[in-house]
Order: sequence, then structure tokens, then C-alpha cells
Amino acid sequence: MSLPIPDLGQMLFYSIVFLIVISSFWVVMSPNLVHSAVSLLFTFFGVAGLYVFLYADFIAAAQVIIYVGGILVLIIFGVMLTNKIDDPNLSNQSRNQLLAAVFCFIMLLIQLQIIFNTDWFIGDFITRESTVNDIGMLLLTTYLLPFEVVSVLLLAALIGAAMLSRKKLSK
Repeated sequence: MSLPIPDLGQMLFYSIVFLIVISSFWVVMSPNLVHSAVSLLFTFFGVAGLYVFLYADFIAAAQVIIYVGGILVLIIFGVMLTNKIDDPNLSNQSRNQLLAAVFCFIMLLIQLQIIFNTDWFIGDFITRESTVNDIGMLLLTTYLLPFEVVSVLLLAALIGAAMLSRKKLSK
């Protein structure tokens, strides 16, 4: 009796899942904040890879652009600018690492229990060209007002962050 050989898609999927699990574990357990941020980079790219497997190409691109390009760079700049510039060794000496690891492990067990006990629908293979056109049409027709409200809110948050980061001039 020979073992079944998984196809290339399954091996790629499992390697992406392995990358996400290992890098997210290192985000929580790393004593160095910069190493945690780099591990978060791999986690975000892995999640984008899972979106590609779900045929959600727009969400995968948004994941890379927003989270990797924006949020992660913001986190790295925040870590670098809030610590001493002359001390390149940035460390996280939190006592809550073990508690966070236990909490993450419990959440993993809950998610695995839900995943393995759910009766998943397996339907026919549906081919789609792209989700970008559908999302673009919805954003510019049905959801135009909420889209504009969120953009104004983000602009106000950006202006507020710039105002808070300015140095106060003493007279």
C-alpha cells in the first residue's frame, strides 16, 4: 500500500499554512520587536496567499498593499522612532508572552475544533475571471457614500496623527 502523493497545489497550500503558523508564533514569542515585525510581514504575506487560494484576488492585493505596505511599515517606523536611536537592540521584555502564547494556543484549538466539526459545502468548481470589477462597481455605485465617509474619516485620522506627532514650540 503506497501513500498518496499530494499535488502541487496541496503542497503549496500546506507550506503557506506552515509559514503562517510559524511566523505568527514568532510574532508573539520573539523578544526582539524588530524580529516580531519582520515575522508579521511573513504572516501577512501568507494570509494574502490564502486569499489567492480562495480566488479573492482583490482582497489578496489589498492585504499586501494595506497591511504589508501601510500598517507594517507604520509599526516598524513607530518602533524605530519611539526608542533610543543609538540603541539598535530593541527588545520586548514583557512578562505577558507566556500568557499570550497560551491564549493563542487556546484560540488555535477552538478554531481547529470549529474547522473539523463544520459540515463544509463542497460544490462545483466555479471559474471567475476577477473580483476586482465586481468590487469596483459596488464601491462606485451602491456603496459610494460609505466609501467616501470612510475616506474622510481616514483623512481626519491622518491629520490628527500628524498634529499629535508635531513638537510643541515653547515660547
